[in-house]
Amino acid sequence: MSTDLNSPFRTKSVEQSIRDTEEPEHALRKSLSAWDLTVFGVGVIIGTGIFVLTGIAARNNAGPATALAFVAAGIVCALAALCYAEFASTVPVAGSAYTFAYASIGELPAWIIGWDLVLEFALGTAVVAVGWSGYVRHLLETNLGWELPNALAGPDAGGTFDLLAFLLILALTAVLVIGTKLSARITAIVVAIKVTVVLLVIVAGLFFIKADNYSPFIPPAQAQEAGGGIHAPLVQLLFGYAPTNFGVMGIFTAASLIFFAFIGFDVVATAAEETKNPQRDMPRGILGSLIICTVLYVAVTLVVTGMQKYSEMSPTAPLAEAFKSVNQPFFAGAISLGASVGLITVCMILLLGQTRVFFAMSRDGLLPRFFSVTHPKYRTPYRATMLLGVLIAVLAGFTSLEKLAELVNIGTLFAFVIVALGVIILRRTRPDLHRAFRTPWVPFVPIVSIAASLWLMLNLPAETWIRFGIWMAVGVVVYFLYGRSHSRLGRGEVGPRADR
Repeated sequence: MSTDLNSPFRTKSVEQSIRDTEEPEHALRKSLSAWDLTVFGVGVIIGTGIFVLTGIAARNNAGPATALAFVAAGIVCALAALCYAEFASTVPVAGSAYTFAYASIGELPAWIIGWDLVLEFALGTAVVAVGWSGYVRHLLETNLGWELPNALAGPDAGGTFDLLAFLLILALTAVLVIGTKLSARITAIVVAIKVTVVLLVIVAGLFFIKADNYSPFIPPAQAQEAGGGIHAPLVQLLFGYAPTNFGVMGIFTAASLIFFAFIGFDVVATAAEETKNPQRDMPRGILGSLIICTVLYVAVTLVVTGMQKYSEMSPTAPLAEAFKSVNQPFFAGAISLGASVGLITVCMILLLGQTRVFFAMSRDGLLPRFFSVTHPKYRTPYRATMLLGVLIAVLAGFTSLEKLAELVNIGTLFAFVIVALGVIILRRTRPDLHRAFRTPWVPFVPIVSIAASLWLMLNLPAETWIRFGIWMAVGVVVYFLYGRSHSRLGRGEVGPRADR
């Protein structure tokens, strides 16, 4: 933390961050309510995780106890959500963890978080778009007999270019340029369909549960195979035991995997600047969407593991296959359709989150200011949205899921650590700030949040840590070559934080 304008840890005042949102050329339209934010959160959280990862975690890591793994992952997210809610209501500015870090820890840590979130959202959007394309191609071929030319079916189908994924992202880019309120209305419709499908799984599946499938609820522990990641030797060294699949520790292994299913609630915080009453509505949107999704996740997991033995669950379409296993093809088809429709909102909200982080960094001068100009009519960051939309559309068109691999959550967990640390620091340095929502039991809750996030990070594979390290190293170079010298705070164009 520093008010020295030559320091890479110089901090920007909360007051200045809020004043920046009032500049006509760089102001976003305030149009979102608590309901819109909750819908955004549910829309982005319920996606690949509940439709895919449930089967993988149950089959390989925790069996029926995957429901407890969802509870464990939900608790980690809830701890972080309390910290996000305080920051989002105190600093209602676009950028989420980037903006929070800038106001509490310093410019360089803020840049690192923003740099990572831009990549995470881009990769996530491309992954989900390619997955959506696969669902749609399957539905078209099996129900209508329509097949895309092989060259336009995408690398995963043996083609060259994924036309459907490309067109989806371009269409969502246009929606986001036109306005956040329009995207909220579209999201509300799609989320209604997606939640209906989830409730259908829960209600219809109750009639096909067999008690024998829950035995054993926590399968006997099995040693993990060597080479799976860096966490095994670290856990052995720090805690004196080897991590396992199944058993009690298998629940935590599963939690580190299905944490992917919760990525998204923090995206709600990126829309703080476009919220009518952020002090009241941001905490409601963040915590409300997380609670709703956790309850749905646990219920769905208990139902599908009761319908089908965990060892027989599909690693790609567990919900649909569970209904096929009990001779209910109608429900299986409805679930596949709901999954394909539901992934649309995941793509759109991830893209929205990315553009808002990019916009905030640009407005601060850490990226070219050209991209922080908002549309004169729609008041959206149209330049950043169009640039990123086209780049991600091309990425999704030419990239296979195997090359993208699974959606990496290390950046989100790292952001959780920074936000929790920022709450502690800002409570000490700016006790005078009005906080419409206060994280309870500070510093205990933020410290536990940091520890829980680091624990899940230890359970990520080595490849994730390598990618994270390389991207962060590149980001540091870009900051010192461009961001530091072009920073509006460094040039004295805006005021540093006034520590008390």
